[in-house]
Amino acid sequence: MKTFLLRVEPLIWLLFGQGILIGTMLLTGWVLVVGILAPLGFFPNGMDYTRALDVASNPVSRLVLFALIALPLWKGAHHLRSLSIDLGGADRDTTVATTLYALAVVGTILAAIAVVRL
Repeated sequence: MKTFLLRVEPLIWLLFGQGILIGTMLLTGWVLVVGILAPLGFFPNGMDYTRALDVASNPVSRLVLFALIALPLWKGAHHLRSLSIDLGGADRDTTVATTLYALAVVGTILAAIAVVRL
């Protein structure tokens, strides 16, 4: 399994890097607008259900929603793996990495299903 992890390491780093990009730039704004400003009433007519569903039905919006969900999962998996190694878990890195990346794969698949079903 360690050989497989070494072979897919560039792909994992790509997903990790994009997760940082998405998590830093887009997810922060998304949480600010949807999680804080909209409930406080800053968008009185702009955040109703039908409008949000129309926006989410756009293929580009679906791609953005998928990226907002899936890529931070890879970022979190890689950070938790690094934390495990830093806390003395280098001897069980293969098991931890396999578990975390498998969870990220499952989350990515579930995100794809959820976004396609919109």
